[in-house]
Amino acid sequence: MTLIDTNVLLDLVTDDLQWAAWSIAQLEAASLQGPLLINDVVYAELAVRYERIEDLDAFVEQASLEIALMPRPALFLAGKAFSRYRQSKGVLSGVLPDFFIGAHAAVSQLPLLTRDLGRYRTYFPSLTYHPRLLNALASANPRSVPA
Repeated sequence: MTLIDTNVLLDLVTDDLQWAAWSIAQLEAASLQGPLLINDVVYAELAVRYERIEDLDAFVEQASLEIALMPRPALFLAGKAFSRYRQSKGVLSGVLPDFFIGAHAAVSQLPLLTRDLGRYRTYFPSLTYHPRLLNALASANPRSVPA
């Protein structure tokens, strides 16, 4: 099982010129390891791109995604990690969803498939990532993989 971050799925939905092929390859590789999971937050973030719930549900089904509920300990951890972010002078306002996604993966001990490692590595050091992710990210865009 692998928890999929919204950015990977948006690459498909938007047919992103830089990232779509990479994201498709990573999703295919992750699917060989087990189910591809999203949570309610990822679903909500994807909804921004769809006019109708039926269209989003069709994408979720076509991509063979399963919706996993976030455990309560993950919700608590997300709040604590976001609090640490704000105390360290974090000012970005649209980052709370990343804390929910990272906490869900950490608490459930799920590998995370994302192309935005920085904040996840900082606030969820126990997270594991889908195998080959770091090498694949470095090959696709060396600036996306923090040292």
